[in-house]
Amino acid sequence: MTAPRIDTETLRRLPKAVLHDHLDGGLRPATVIELAAAVGHTLPATDPDELAAWYVEAAGSGDLVRYIGTFEHTLAVMQTREGLLRVAEEYVLDLAADGVVYAEVRYAPELNTRAGLTLAEVVETVQEGLAAGMAKAAAAGTPVRVGTLLCGMRMFDRVGEAAELAVTYRDAGVVGFDIAGAEDGFPPADHLAAFEHLRAENVPFTIHAGEAFGLPSIHQAVQVCGAQRLGHGVRITEDIVDGKLGRLAGWVRDRRIALEMCPTSNLQTGCATSIAEHPITALKDLGFRVTLNTDNRLVSGTTMTREMGLLVEEAGWTAEDLRTVTVNAVKSAFIPFDERKALIEDVILPGYASAL
Repeated sequence: MTAPRIDTETLRRLPKAVLHDHLDGGLRPATVIELAAAVGHTLPATDPDELAAWYVEAAGSGDLVRYIGTFEHTLAVMQTREGLLRVAEEYVLDLAADGVVYAEVRYAPELNTRAGLTLAEVVETVQEGLAAGMAKAAAAGTPVRVGTLLCGMRMFDRVGEAAELAVTYRDAGVVGFDIAGAEDGFPPADHLAAFEHLRAENVPFTIHAGEAFGLPSIHQAVQVCGAQRLGHGVRITEDIVDGKLGRLAGWVRDRRIALEMCPTSNLQTGCATSIAEHPITALKDLGFRVTLNTDNRLVSGTTMTREMGLLVEEAGWTAEDLRTVTVNAVKSAFIPFDERKALIEDVILPGYASAL
């Protein structure tokens, strides 16, 4: 029996939670153009629609390294206090307009210091912008809570500094940590000291793993470094044969280690061939704690509403499936248990009940 189709407006109204979304990958095209003009940075296009199309095309090469390279232009306009404030505030307002009620935004402060801002100034400025966005969203009747994940760039040597920033600002809006950047050749265990420090300080962290590199990356992230979540993790399927889980896949599922899955992004980087065949559906059906995410909304030309719609239209997802991954995300959020519980019981479940 075919599940009833869920229209786009209904999808937009559904309360959403996103755990894997990069600040520097989600700017408004018009904002990039205006800020680039102010700082004298040359863009590949100066019309908002053309720039948006350029991002999607350039990132859709099937090459993670080229995908990451598209961030040159967004980072160029995120080097000043004014640029960071605007980008952070608009980030929150765009999520609120998409029905997101909880989000964790991630970025690497070290990439925003080219114009002289210190790491601390970057963090404090972004938090100020996020707070302004949350205040405006609440005043407009679309409240959204946004926590911050600070990233260290795994191919550089400042991961320890980023981890220390996460410790310093954990009571000022920073809820956790991540490492980002090219996976192949830069294993998580290279930064074991940073992860041990975070564990000692009781700061949770996720690790990009199982996207451009396979099972060894996932094993290191979980078993060596102690990640509570996996960024992407799509290649966990390499440890599943005919529905039978290997030891690593079984560990990830049974310990409820969340998979931060980003379907459209994975198509762009060549980790999946279609939405219909994306591992997110099979992993959901096998009982993994799957979550649905956008990764980079500008770079992938997407939103949470669009990601949900693609899964409904092309992978046969139901409203119950969407509710499940939304609850999964909140369960695995890096905020206190009582706050997660309240979000689920007071916002997510009633929101689904009233929208459907």
